[in-house]
Amino acid sequence: MEAISEARRHIDNAKGFLSNNAKKQDGLYQDKKYVKIAGHTAYTGILLALDELLGEKKQKTRKSAEWYQKELSVIDKKITSDFATAYEVLHLSMSYDGTRSAKIAKLGMETAEKIISWVENRLTPHTK
Repeated sequence: MEAISEARRHIDNAKGFLSNNAKKQDGLYQDKKYVKIAGHTAYTGILLALDELLGEKKQKTRKSAEWYQKELSVIDKKITSDFATAYEVLHLSMSYDGTRSAKIAKLGMETAEKIISWVENRLTPHTK
């Protein structure tokens, strides 16, 4: 489960960028650069975990968010919704826009952790 460990490491690194570098003040981050780095890092962590679950399916182009949503929709509708949230928050709001809201960043990190845990539970054989 190396992919899960690596995904969790990405989330820890993203949290570190926010807490150590982005300089939170009054619920807002002061340095957009580190918000962007954190969002990208966390989103990448999610993709690492999902690729482990979904497999390395050969494609001619890079996998899109829509591809992940389609693949997840046949497995679990709730996690598909969580992935859409993570994409909106981590990839768009944080990575691209550099949102300064600490509440939005917290939502993104929580959603990332939830998705990674969901993948880990799917990959771990359950014994009764």
